[in-house]
Amino acid sequence: MRVRERVFVCVNGSVWLAPRAVRASSRATGVVVVHAPVRRSDARPPARTDGETIDALFPSVLSPACREPLHEPTHARTHARTVMSQFAAHETPAADMLGSEQLRKEQSVHGQGGAAQNPKFRCRFYEQEFPKEEDVVVVQVNEIKSMGAYVSLLEYDNIEGMVLLSELSRRRIRSINKIIRVGKTECVSVLRVDKERGYIDLSKRRAGIEEVQQCNERYNKSKAVHSIMRHVAEHLDVPLKELNEKIAWPLYRKKGHAYDAFKLAITSQEVFDGIDMGDDVRKILMENIQRRLTPQPIKIRADIEVTCFKYEGVDAVRAALREVFKFGTTDLPFEVNLIAPPLYVVRSQAIDKEQGIELSKSAIEAVKAEIEKRGGSLVVKMEPRATTNKDEEKLEELMEQMELENAEFDGDDD
Repeated sequence: MRVRERVFVCVNGSVWLAPRAVRASSRATGVVVVHAPVRRSDARPPARTDGETIDALFPSVLSPACREPLHEPTHARTHARTVMSQFAAHETPAADMLGSEQLRKEQSVHGQGGAAQNPKFRCRFYEQEFPKEEDVVVVQVNEIKSMGAYVSLLEYDNIEGMVLLSELSRRRIRSINKIIRVGKTECVSVLRVDKERGYIDLSKRRAGIEEVQQCNERYNKSKAVHSIMRHVAEHLDVPLKELNEKIAWPLYRKKGHAYDAFKLAITSQEVFDGIDMGDDVRKILMENIQRRLTPQPIKIRADIEVTCFKYEGVDAVRAALREVFKFGTTDLPFEVNLIAPPLYVVRSQAIDKEQGIELSKSAIEAVKAEIEKRGGSLVVKMEPRATTNKDEEKLEELMEQMELENAEFDGDDD
């Protein structure tokens, strides 16, 4: 069974059945092409041109020039423009051939999710409309052709760019799918920007490793800022571009990056001094910032062995371990747990990883000084480090196992 496609073109909100030649000019502004496959039971499709297909359905619409066979690409593009102009001049909609539900589905698929989003809440991340040459930007691959790959610049409201085939890799390309794939996100370098025509030439092979890392970090920050601003715009029903012009873009100029300004705003809102925003906007903005950017405490752990064979013994160990609690706070306390004598684990939490590790080292030094003063000793079995939930689970299992081994059972006194 063969599949024969019928192409529908939407001009100024009306849907018309169009020849396949419309694909050649589907990039025209204001034109959306929807492909509707029509199955045919015959083994070979009928030998008729696209012009004849259209003529059979709309004999009074098309001129004789549109019924000629199509052989050259240039002829196809001219044919497409002629057909679309004639369709726009007549009122013969063909939406009933698809059905409204299927048509809306096809249009949303063609728009790749961008058309379904309200344009009021769409905007680029940065103040400049186009990237600069030699900038490294984040793109998403939309289509791969013989000349290269068509991509969308995610930071610039999905404007289209192209990565030439020669700019994909420094090595010989044996399989293009191993280098780049549709739907994949890549970091590429900007070669040329034609602002008048909207052409952006990009290169994947010229983006260095360090530049790619910096690009990913910048993109993640910018994406977080964009998400916060978009939620504020939706809540207030204000155009996103208007909010960016008043808040986000001035913060980029003031602090280098709006993300850093938002992080500072968690502790002090003085960073917003000089920014034009009302009290209602500031309230909703701060709610989103605190919910999304407030850092979670990091768990710090260290294992130590504390022994004392003098007269004080256990009392000396207990007094030395109490020194740890002097370094904790109400929000970020220190804990000391016994694994099995003389092995103890010191646990704490900190917002800043490096600062938390240094504080744990200071606490252990205080314990060491106290136990040595009482005639004991301290050995660090594991230096302070950040732990994960998996490490915490292993520690809990180890403590439970040690507790079972040290538990008393009937008959121990015999």
